[in-house]
Amino acid sequence: MNIKPLSDHVVIEAQKSSEKTESGIFLPDNAQKEKPEQGTVIAVGPGRKTDDGKIVPVSVKAGDKVLFTKYGPAEIKFNNKDYLIASEGDILAVIE
Repeated sequence: MNIKPLSDHVVIEAQKSSEKTESGIFLPDNAQKEKPEQGTVIAVGPGRKTDDGKIVPVSVKAGDKVLFTKYGPAEIKFNNKDYLIASEGDILAVIE
């Protein structure tokens, strides 16, 4: 990966939405699908800089599975692959 996020930003590979509902119904490709809300952290920035110049490290690391806000992250395409770039504040939880 050649993306190095700045500040407290995190690059996330979103989990693909399921083609099948929990009740077993398969969704066609043109069906309205919601944006993903979980994914895997690919890269992490160094952290947020405080007013006195200290760096506060990001609390997630590459490989973590996370839940994030639906509309917070920015969508990007890099090397023909879709990623999300989120601020640490857009990450709600780590899935263990």
